[in-house]
Amino acid sequence: MEVFIGLIAGIIGGLGMGGGTVLILLLTIFLNVEQNIAQGSNVVFFIPTAIAAIFIFIKNKKIKFKLAIPICFWGLVGAFIGASIFTKLEINILRKCFGVFLIVIAIYQSYSLFNRYRKEKNRNNITK
Repeated sequence: MEVFIGLIAGIIGGLGMGGGTVLILLLTIFLNVEQNIAQGSNVVFFIPTAIAAIFIFIKNKKIKFKLAIPICFWGLVGAFIGASIFTKLEINILRKCFGVFLIVIAIYQSYSLFNRYRKEKNRNNITK
């Protein structure tokens, strides 16, 4: 099961879509890992998978370094703040925060998909 979870999360992470979110979800659901342990394990998972993805994205010239470097810096600052908060939260609160995060992502993705569909439909109607 660990091989399957790592493989799925790695593929999604390599696509740049946040394999860690899937990893946390899979660890808590299928392996009954506590939320805080799953999120901590995600940090260890993220480092080698991110390095592999970075090399491939650099090779294919898919990174804008002028954009990526300041985002990385502030991401490190945010990670320090988040990890400091995370270690002090109760597991139930952490689980609820993660659930809200997933719901917000689902709503945003659904809204984006709907907008793309609507724009494509309008464009097709105009060209006919």
